This record gives sequence, C-alpha cells and structure tokens, in this order.
Amino acid sequence: MDYIALGKSNLLVSRVGFGAMSLNEIDTDENAAILIHKAYDAGINFFDISHSIPESEKRLGACLSGIRQHVILATKSEASTKKELLQDLDESLYALQTDYVDLFQYDFSNDTYLDFKEIKNAFDLLLERGKAKHFGFSAQSVEMAKKALEYDFFEIIQFPFNVLTGKDVLELIELCQKKDVGFIAMKPLYGGLVQNIPLAEGFFHQYEDVVPLWGVRTIDELNQILYFNSHPPVIDEKFIEEVNRVRMFFN
Repeated sequence: MDYIALGKSNLLVSRVGFGAMSLNEIDTDENAAILIHKAYDAGINFFDISHSIPESEKRLGACLSGIRQHVILATKSEASTKKELLQDLDESLYALQTDYVDLFQYDFSNDTYLDFKEIKNAFDLLLERGKAKHFGFSAQSVEMAKKALEYDFFEIIQFPFNVLTGKDVLELIELCQKKDVGFIAMKPLYGGLVQNIPLAEGFFHQYEDVVPLWGVRTIDELNQILYFNSHPPVIDEKFIEEVNRVRMFFN
C-alpha cells in the first residue's frame, strides 16, 4: 500500500481511503468488523465517516476498537451554529469511542451554512481542547469550494472527483496543489453509475496527490479495489479511448 501526505496537514494516509458511510447497511456487526479489519490488514489506515449517519459512526467505532491508535479517523458536520458544531463532534467522539479525530471537516452541503469566522472559532476551540488535530471541509459546488479555499485554516478538501467530472474540478485540484491543501475524492464511482473499478483506479493513478474515498460495502468490492490499486491498468491509447467512451455514454 502506498501512502500520501494530505497537503500541509502532513497526515500520511493510505492511497485507498475507506468511506464508512454505508456501514449501517451491512447485515451484522460481525460482518462490518470483518470488512474493516480486512481493510486495515491490507494497509488502509484512513477511515472517513459523517455525523449525519450516527449508526455508521457507532459501528465504525466498535470496529476500530483495539486499532484506533493506528488509523487516521475523519468525520464531518453540517451544523448551522457553532454550538451545534461543537455538539456534533462530541456526539461523534462518543459514537466512535475515541477522545479525538485526526481530521474534522465542515460540510457545506446545505444552502445555509455556518459563517467562516464561526467555523474558525469552533475549530480553534476544538484544537485547544485536543478533540481534533486537523481541519478541512467537504463541498459539492466548485464555487463553494473556491470560496472556502480562501481561508487558510482549511488543510484538506473533500470533493466529488471521478472519471465523469469535468475540467472545472481539475482546476480545483490545481488550486489545492498551489495552496498545499490535501484533496480527498468523494464518489470515485459517481455514486455507483461507474461500474468499472479497474478504469476508476487507473484514472486516479494519474493524480498522485488525490486520495479516492471508496464507499465499500462488501468484501468483493474491497478485494477489487485493493487488487486494481496494486495493479492499475496501463494509461495508453486504449485506456483513454475507454475513458472517453464512458464519458460519452453518460453525457
């Protein structure tokens, strides 16, 4: 497994990120633990979750029991007040069975979001209390992401990026590189529309500073992602033709 430093945060995360949002959809706690521990044994050390799905946070916390100190743990909140933001993290910490998260992200998914000054004030307080080590944000609008990147207290961005996204996202990645901001790619399979994992893995291997966050649900999915991460397809004319074919199909 290769590892990547997430921008100026210097968090050294696995080239494969584990998106745990769907852990609540796995049939039993035991099977969820098997999946998480298989990922960990394969070298995955970056696990991302959200306070918006407390059932998954709770299950992830239980699965990480005994290995928490060896992983990089991230969660996020879309709170609309500073008080709610602080409370969300406290509830996340309780569910995750930990005293701190390595990365806490503000989620700009809603139209109404917390003022940037309030976000920074909350982040400063969490850093002082030792409840979060590093800070970032998630967004799904390029305009919103660029606005947030004007504030240097964000060390990492989480944004949709995959074989179907456009040039505006590539420009966003370049901006992050200039600002030394880590880039986590949400929706590497475009929410399930892209079924070709080898193609998706090959696509991401063109971007050394981008960490894809895979929403893994089954052992089979995990095995495929791990295999093609270690054995990515060659980026040649045939690969580029296939990428263009997929883009044309969905466009």
